[in-house]
Amino acid sequence: MAAGACELCGSPGGEVFWQDERCRVVQVAGGDAAPCCRVIWTAHVAEMTDLGGADRRHLMSVVCAVEAALRAVLRPDKINLASLGNQVPHLHWHVIPRWRDDAHFPGTVWGAARRTAAVLRGAADPARLRAALEQALAEEQGGET
Repeated sequence: MAAGACELCGSPGGEVFWQDERCRVVQVAGGDAAPCCRVIWTAHVAEMTDLGGADRRHLMSVVCAVEAALRAVLRPDKINLASLGNQVPHLHWHVIPRWRDDAHFPGTVWGAARRTAAVLRGAADPARLRAALEQALAEEQGGET
């Protein structure tokens, strides 16, 4: 796939909260679901096994740090992790906070709503999320952010 044809090669994919030379963390609006973050690999690859071991470990450490930051800031009942890429075959992970009263729980956020959400949750406060993410990255990567 040509880089210009890939949505995640041609745009940030959301509001960029953090990035290094290998990946970026963006927040995306949740619509009627919870707000979520994506961890997007910078180079255009489709699968985890397209990465070498060090890159896979780096990517997963960032995914874990995003999970920790979302848990600290939003206090969800559960976090869902997903790397699908069926519609956009560019390696990225969704890190999705979930609440028992969200419109889709316990199903996926991409499925049909099961109810009207008891509370519509907006995006996380960017400053709080960035601070929590920086702290979680420092802890996850042993100070190497």
